[in-house]
Amino acid sequence: MTIPKPRKRLLFLAIASFALAAIVANFFIFLGLTGADIAYQFSRIPLPRLSHKPWHSDDKIEGPYEPRDAHPISQLMAEADKKWLIYENTRSTTFRQTVTKYRRKYGRHPPPGFDHWYKFARKKNVHNIDDFEQIMDDLRPFWAIEPKVLRDLAANMWRDDKNGVAGIHIRDHEVVKESNKSWRSETLITLIKKISTYLPDMDIAMNRLDQPRVVVPWEDMQAHLKKEQDTRQLRPNVQNTFTIGMDGLLNLTAEGEPPHQEDPAWFAAHGKQYMDTAKLACPPESHARNNDMLKADAQASYKTRLGGVITNFNLSSDLCTVGPEIQDQHGFLFSGSTIIPTKRLVPIFGECKVNVNSDILFPANMYWKHDERYDYDEKHDKLAWKHKPDSMIWRGVTSGGAQTADNWQKMHRQRLVRIVNSTIMAKEAVRILSEQPEKQGEYENFRHFNPAEFAANHTDVGFTETMSCVPDCAFYNDVFSMKPMAPFAEQFKQKFLVDVDGHSFSGRWHAFLESKSLGIKATIFREWHDSRLFAWRHFVPMDNLYDDLYTILTYFIGVGARPEDGAAGPTDDAYVPRHDAEGKRLANQGREWAKKVLRREDIEIYMLRLLLEYGRIIDDNRDRIGYDGDGSELDKYDGVAQTDKDQVAH
Repeated sequence: MTIPKPRKRLLFLAIASFALAAIVANFFIFLGLTGADIAYQFSRIPLPRLSHKPWHSDDKIEGPYEPRDAHPISQLMAEADKKWLIYENTRSTTFRQTVTKYRRKYGRHPPPGFDHWYKFARKKNVHNIDDFEQIMDDLRPFWAIEPKVLRDLAANMWRDDKNGVAGIHIRDHEVVKESNKSWRSETLITLIKKISTYLPDMDIAMNRLDQPRVVVPWEDMQAHLKKEQDTRQLRPNVQNTFTIGMDGLLNLTAEGEPPHQEDPAWFAAHGKQYMDTAKLACPPESHARNNDMLKADAQASYKTRLGGVITNFNLSSDLCTVGPEIQDQHGFLFSGSTIIPTKRLVPIFGECKVNVNSDILFPANMYWKHDERYDYDEKHDKLAWKHKPDSMIWRGVTSGGAQTADNWQKMHRQRLVRIVNSTIMAKEAVRILSEQPEKQGEYENFRHFNPAEFAANHTDVGFTETMSCVPDCAFYNDVFSMKPMAPFAEQFKQKFLVDVDGHSFSGRWHAFLESKSLGIKATIFREWHDSRLFAWRHFVPMDNLYDDLYTILTYFIGVGARPEDGAAGPTDDAYVPRHDAEGKRLANQGREWAKKVLRREDIEIYMLRLLLEYGRIIDDNRDRIGYDGDGSELDKYDGVAQTDKDQVAH
């Protein structure tokens, strides 16, 4: 036996010790992983003959947030991360998977041109090829309406310009005419021209007004949805093309109106209580229609008992749930300036809607149109999070509805400005959460917090201009001092950007999400992107009553000082430890996510999918057209190896 030389023996022992330490360290790291962490770690191990999907290969999925205390916001952040991880880990990565998932979920073949749309989306680096739920929800009830009726409505609703409808007409893959045009339809046309080569002939009716249009009574909608469900089928040998030469489209050569037109049944409701119409679209047992339901029971479905923070962002803007409480607290609901609704299900495209509306959503023009007031620009957002002050900023005009000397105090924007005005709040008390003196990391409601000093130090909120007043805005002269306008370059210097509704949705939300600051959102409106954004993962949701605003701000900024050791019993002062790291985490996550799912390319992808689905809905042969392949023709395009094909087959 050869005896190792001393120096070599030491080197050998050092290497062996290092290897053993690495094994032990990795073993304990493995023990500390959650189920999601383990799944992710194993998913990164390259397996032989399995190809990487180039559109997902650079994605980095972090483990869920681990809360450091029992504050409801900390817990909600952890829950949101887990939901988001499921969303991320269940995405289709091939055309085969996409087609299979579509049929399983919707009970139909995808529309004609779905294979071309898939390649279009992949080339533009779509993040989640499956998440077009808003489109399917919007179009589902229209399966109950005859295609010819839909074509007639879409072709002619623009004719009376007082009804606020524009018409966009596509023939031979080009936009050939615009009827009753507006800046909104002109902007939308620039988007449609990007994708028109894939589209069949169609007429599109577009809402020109700020406010949404269609409110179908609940009982009628249930009948429509049942009919759609009953007509689901997967027919063999369907045609992957749209029908050519259908009648009912706008006749572009004939002068005058057609002899018969479907009546969209618009009616004017300017300035009237919107809930009188909206509640008709709610279930009979809902808070909006059931007078016996208590406010506390309704609120328990979407916010916490402690602090009143939002647990369900969708329900927090559901008028069937929150309508009775906010019907006199939001300008759109009690003083809307352009309310022309219908109770008939008509195919009108709109930029936003409330949950009871059946308008067909498309990406808002302000997200597509280049406007420096709404576009995010990196050069205006140079400060890192740690260099931004602990302050929340908002600037805007007094929009939101028709304002008078008697109603302005209940307008939603005016309520926001007032609730952070240190002079107005000098003698007011609000609820926040405070750490329990005897139980570090646990919280209780603290209902006598005076926010005046906190608001003065940590908020910068105000109006820049008055508008939409009847007969004029003179009554504001002794109420508000106007603040200077703050372009994004100024707003992005603050850590917190609060976003609330105006006449309808807010066009600055995308820019806020893209910024290095943290977006706080209160709205009653729904938009095309909602299913893509996770509250408490990508942004902070806020109640439309704003009664959780100080709970939110004191969580991230902190307030007071922890009682000294040995102190017992209740205290007159609130204490909330600072959660700055959580704020930074949310801001970063929202920013990175916006770069993946709210790009201009995502708007193109969404619009093409929407119009292909719409094109089938209005086709007389809609039950006999679609893509009926298994997706295998794009295996090579997807980089699917033989092993993947075998796994799909079995």
